[in-house]
Amino acid sequence: MVGNYINFFGGSPLNRLSWLRTYQSFLNAIVPSPATRWLVFSQGQPLMMTDSRSQKPVLARFSTIDVRRLLGEKPFFGQGRLAGDAAPGDVLLLEGARFHGPPIVFLGLHEPDRVGVRALPSTEFSAKTDASTVLANLQGTPFFSLDVSDVEKQEIDTALKESESGRTGAEFNFAEPRGAMAAFDAFDASLFAMARTMVDWNSRNKFCPSCGSPSYSHWAGWKRSCTSLLPWAAKKDGEPCLTAKGLHNFSHPRTDSVVIMAVVNETNDKVLLGRNKNWPAKFYSALAGFIEPGESFEDAVKREMWEEAGVRVWDVQYHSSQPWPYPASLMVGFYAIADSSKPLQTDLDNELDDARWYTRAEVLSIIEHEEGMHLSGKDYRKMADAQDERDHIAHNASKPQGASAGSEEPLEVAFRIPPLTAIAGVLVKEWAYGRAGPGIATSMLPGSSS
Repeated sequence: MVGNYINFFGGSPLNRLSWLRTYQSFLNAIVPSPATRWLVFSQGQPLMMTDSRSQKPVLARFSTIDVRRLLGEKPFFGQGRLAGDAAPGDVLLLEGARFHGPPIVFLGLHEPDRVGVRALPSTEFSAKTDASTVLANLQGTPFFSLDVSDVEKQEIDTALKESESGRTGAEFNFAEPRGAMAAFDAFDASLFAMARTMVDWNSRNKFCPSCGSPSYSHWAGWKRSCTSLLPWAAKKDGEPCLTAKGLHNFSHPRTDSVVIMAVVNETNDKVLLGRNKNWPAKFYSALAGFIEPGESFEDAVKREMWEEAGVRVWDVQYHSSQPWPYPASLMVGFYAIADSSKPLQTDLDNELDDARWYTRAEVLSIIEHEEGMHLSGKDYRKMADAQDERDHIAHNASKPQGASAGSEEPLEVAFRIPPLTAIAGVLVKEWAYGRAGPGIATSMLPGSSS
């Protein structure tokens, strides 16, 4: 039976309890739970912790007591016009709303890995049930994210120093997110991907897309609405904001779909890789690009390969997908076939500096070399700068994912490819070992398989 390949950042471990995001009495009751844990971000960077025993950085998790001084006044959700005010329970636009204090998002519940304990949308776990009853029946660890980008540094430092881990000598730092990936196990990676995407989305969407008024967070951080529609907002002449009616009266978290493809030749012994102009020599990757309106995934694969490398492809086959929280993409991985005897052309949109066919033997030699799929912290920082620069130039530009802006150290390898934390590296490696590709069924394999 064909299974699902679970890539890094995938395999979400949380029951998101989405039907309880409007239930502010539940949300306010679960925040102070001793089991609740918080992930902290600043400017999109996760807070990492190194304790005195292991000396290995990990994704920091805090109890509510640890971060209480940073959360602001109660209620935490369902807030009214003034700090400390509770919103009426029967106003839809105020369900799970938060106007005061730093942004927080309810991520979900990590439940015990036992049969029969998952919180399904039943009478025991519905928004119509008393909050204390819901809490009594939930088992596991609730998770929240906290964005302290606008909190005074002194306040943050004090909270960290006084936290349980801080009192035992742990050190904390906000880390470049791509560089922090190396410290994540599968659980932390998927938790981080959801949290960072939601933190970024809330920080980027401060204004109503219809009328330009400030927006606000509700549904525990999962929706944003226009402040011009609030009960206490000054009424303006003319029609209300268009978001007041119709199905699209909220701004929802967005995910940008990106196709990424490993293209092989007809005899299945070569793969086509490319290098973006902003990358140094020696770093090559599978090609990628944002899907455009009116396209299927397969159409996007064919268009991107033609625009980037002048290649006509066919037999497009899906492999797997990967959440990519930089800031909010879903990488959708494919294989396709092309004629390797045809000339390559990289001057159509001038995104690629080079594209070439590599043999299976050449790729295997890179995979088996210690530098072949390795990125340093400096590489990741430069990679982030390169992607930011490309994003400013064109939204639909080719983005060979997981690539590096390079290292200043001389490299022994002829070229490098992305690590397995990026789906580009997975697609190339699985093809190189004959485990995936056109006509090959994908087995249930761990994202770190060798």
